[in-house]
Amino acid sequence: MNVFDQLAAWLGEPGRWSFTDPSGIPYRTVEHLSFSLLSLVIAALLTIPLALWLAHYRRAAFLASSAVNIGRAIPSFGLIILFWFLASRWEVDTTFWPLLIALVALALPPLFTNTYAGVTSLDQAPVDAARGTGYTEGQIMLRIELPLSLPVVLAGARVAFLQLVATVAIGAIVNDGGGLGRYIVDGFAQGAGGYGEILGGGIAVIVLALVCEGAFSLLTRFTVPRGLRITRKNELPSRAKATIS
Repeated sequence: MNVFDQLAAWLGEPGRWSFTDPSGIPYRTVEHLSFSLLSLVIAALLTIPLALWLAHYRRAAFLASSAVNIGRAIPSFGLIILFWFLASRWEVDTTFWPLLIALVALALPPLFTNTYAGVTSLDQAPVDAARGTGYTEGQIMLRIELPLSLPVVLAGARVAFLQLVATVAIGAIVNDGGGLGRYIVDGFAQGAGGYGEILGGGIAVIVLALVCEGAFSLLTRFTVPRGLRITRKNELPSRAKATIS
């Protein structure tokens, strides 16, 4: 039986398309997305307010550039193993927290960098006008700077989320859940007889990543006015463009 026959047989197994059976692709997809979305939300809550405040007052610029380098240097799998080892030593539940903490850590750099770059690259005329009309600094951040920098912030969220989707699959090695990556890990455990499951899991992760990419494109289209998208794309300095590519 070749790998494609194995894949067809694997896809036709009972419960493969169930939302309630742990072996089902829909079940694993929901699990995969739950981990990714939860990690993104936690990272956004930890990062965006701080980056917005620092960018507003033009402080800690070195953190923005350092965050880019740190984000590129951190090995995803190494981070997961590190937190799994620490959790096992401290007798903490290793089926949830190590992967979640590792995912949050991976999402922090792009969110921080893009938020900071998006605010610092803004034209100061609207900010000065708002300050002249009596806006407080907090109102300027929330009502002027954050909305105007939203395209760049969403671009950072897109980068972070796609990285999380890919990393959840890797996390299946140390996590009993692991989303769609569970198929890949279980397939390797079967040897040659699991090639079909490995292929199916890999295709499922790729399709999920592409769907998420499309979803973020739609989110940007519907949440950011077209004129603002065009303006920000044309006027964004090269340093900010580099962070969102």
